[in-house]
Amino acid sequence: MLNRSWVLALVLAGGSFLVLAAKAGSFLVLDAPRPSDVILVLAGETDHRPERALQLLAQGFGRRIVMDVPTNSKIYEFTQIQLAERYVQDLPRATAISLCSIEGLSTRDEAKDVAKCLAHGADERVLIVTSDFHTRRALSILRREIPGREYSVAASRDEEQFGVRWWAHRQWAKTFIDEWLRLIWWKSVDQWR
Repeated sequence: MLNRSWVLALVLAGGSFLVLAAKAGSFLVLDAPRPSDVILVLAGETDHRPERALQLLAQGFGRRIVMDVPTNSKIYEFTQIQLAERYVQDLPRATAISLCSIEGLSTRDEAKDVAKCLAHGADERVLIVTSDFHTRRALSILRREIPGREYSVAASRDEEQFGVRWWAHRQWAKTFIDEWLRLIWWKSVDQWR
């Protein structure tokens, strides 16, 4: 009888673990954009995030876009700021887009730079655009580091980097593990500093 109880307990624990693991990818992703004063594109991926922000701008989710661009980063001989300026000037709604120079390498440090860029406007409602796997942590960080604003978040998807069925592809699994480690670190250490 004791052996059956242990076997049943192990089966239930294993089944619970599998269900939680299967849902863990979905937990990372928040995609609930709300109409806002400004659409904030976090630094990092430079293809899908700006594209998603432009779609949201066209749909009326914001009046303008602020794109975070690393100050000290170069691609060959060009700084990312130079490349971003060139990208923006070729867009039909270029006047509605501004760049925010950031020096921080982490999302938490980036938030400090963003606070300076947002301080110049009356942007009470901020719509964050970032990679889908990064949405939960980014929203939590900006709420904590730049209080006093109303935030929502929109997920930018890149099928090469991540999918909620994270176990299906090697790159997705790597991204999943990396983001979970960062989320755990943020929740258990960084947000209390």
